[in-house]
Amino acid sequence: MRYELSDYEWTAIKPMLPNKPRGVPRVNDRRVLNGIFWVLRSGAPWRDLPQTYGPRTTCHNRFVRWRRAGVWDQIMEALAAGHDAAVQMIDTSIVRVHQHGACIADGNHRDMGRSRGGLTRKIHAVVDTKCMPVHLATPGEAHDDRLCSALLSALLPQTMLLADRGYDADWIRELALQQGAWANIPPKRNRKDRSASACICIARAT
Repeated sequence: MRYELSDYEWTAIKPMLPNKPRGVPRVNDRRVLNGIFWVLRSGAPWRDLPQTYGPRTTCHNRFVRWRRAGVWDQIMEALAAGHDAAVQMIDTSIVRVHQHGACIADGNHRDMGRSRGGLTRKIHAVVDTKCMPVHLATPGEAHDDRLCSALLSALLPQTMLLADRGYDADWIRELALQQGAWANIPPKRNRKDRSASACICIARAT
């Protein structure tokens, strides 16, 4: 089906899943993962999960339990470790909050913001040359440059960092320079001293 893991993807993810051989036999992890991805990719509520993925409560409980145990973060970090470091790009994207997520309790910890279109969530991402994710963060409606220190803390020497004008700040260029990388960021139209960014680039080249 459309959202199911390929054999290659399953081979990469399987060793990173929790494994408890004792006790009651586990429900097929691959089937459960396919069910979780179906819900996440389709945006449908858990109650609409097709029967082919098994009980919806199993998929939902496994999703929540692995989230609390940090399994999803570990998988993300492991898969991102083999990224192409020659070029990295940073940007943000805004997605609307699903109708079933807008009513979650404890609103102070939902990492959501409100705009003219309703409740939204901003995703900050660093990707490599193949647009594969390297680092992700979802701190609500934080400005684009607030998370640079964390997201760009692991740039490798000789890496070219690409970003749009929203990241035009001398400290971001300096952050890349300190790690031996080079930030290729166009200056904002209202920047008074456009030579400042050029000087940092020249310092990197020399």
